[in-house]
Amino acid sequence: MKPIKWLCLLGLMAGMMMSCGVDIPQEKKTSYETMTIEKQNITIPVKFSAKLKGQSDVVISPQVSGQLMQTCVSEGQQVKKGTVLFVIDSRNAQLELEAAQSNLQAAEASANSAKLEYESNKNLFEKKIVSRYMLDNSENAYKQAQAAVSQAKAAVSRAQVNLGFCTITSPVSGIIGEIPVSEGIQVSPGTQLTIVSGNSMMKAVFSVPETVLEEAVAEGYEGKVEDALKAFPDVTFMMKNGTEYSHKGRITSATGVVNAATGTIACTAIFPNPDGQLYSGIQGSIILPYNNENVIVIPQYAVVRLQDRALVYKVKDDNTATAVTVTIEDTGNGKDFIVTSGLNVGDKIVTVGANNVQDGEQVLFPEASQNE
Repeated sequence: MKPIKWLCLLGLMAGMMMSCGVDIPQEKKTSYETMTIEKQNITIPVKFSAKLKGQSDVVISPQVSGQLMQTCVSEGQQVKKGTVLFVIDSRNAQLELEAAQSNLQAAEASANSAKLEYESNKNLFEKKIVSRYMLDNSENAYKQAQAAVSQAKAAVSRAQVNLGFCTITSPVSGIIGEIPVSEGIQVSPGTQLTIVSGNSMMKAVFSVPETVLEEAVAEGYEGKVEDALKAFPDVTFMMKNGTEYSHKGRITSATGVVNAATGTIACTAIFPNPDGQLYSGIQGSIILPYNNENVIVIPQYAVVRLQDRALVYKVKDDNTATAVTVTIEDTGNGKDFIVTSGLNVGDKIVTVGANNVQDGEQVLFPEASQNE
């Protein structure tokens, strides 16, 4: 009997509320959020795959053959120009220098003797004691001795250079790459000891579609690619993990030759590397800001995906929604799309809640419409 009593009590209370004029809350329909289409300017970050290399990557190879006696640096070490990198056994080079110096001394002694002989015959010839023949022979012997001295001096210089080659120094300031050799092995001029990457400035090599440069050159640069490149904005280097390098770079050169297979042109951007954060071989992306003017931009949440179609809900004069197919381009900022077809300036579309709208559904209600 208790449930029946409760039902009667609830009915009595409802009747009392109605008799007292108390209003029961009614469900109130609200409008969807909308926007009116207009054109605007937007900057799109265009990405190109890139690879870094030092502005002056130098392959270090020996100039002489010999046993590698000492490795004076380690991989990844920062070095200055002139820093000793490797030492090659210099004993043979030292012996060659000493032999060349001895030969020079002998040649100089022979030259001095030939000079005395020539000067003596010259005095005797003036006194008509010796013949012209003897004078000419002594002069020729003296000239040959002088030539021998020059050859001996050249041999000494060559031996000194070879001895200097036994101590290999860095030709640039930079960072040491991989060292694929070990102490004790026999090296020769064809052996790669390491690479020194001059990393105070880094080059990012990437490819740009030829149409991008063609458009830039066409905008008043009279076909001069170098002028068009100077007008390009600063670019950003993004690591593979999505981190942006803190220093901006500049595009400095383009090859001028189009890759027939890809339709792209190889370009180079230069980035400062004061803290040594960038290394040769790092791969990432060059981000070039590309300005789009007078385009229709809508938020991504206003677009409803239906298989391979992109739809937006346009609000008609009677405040109902109708689905419209649009063509869109990604802006790369994760928030907006550029609409290239399907909408016109002045159109009103549903933004927040577009995924919940059905074709023909009323999306704006009188009170909300009057308040807009």
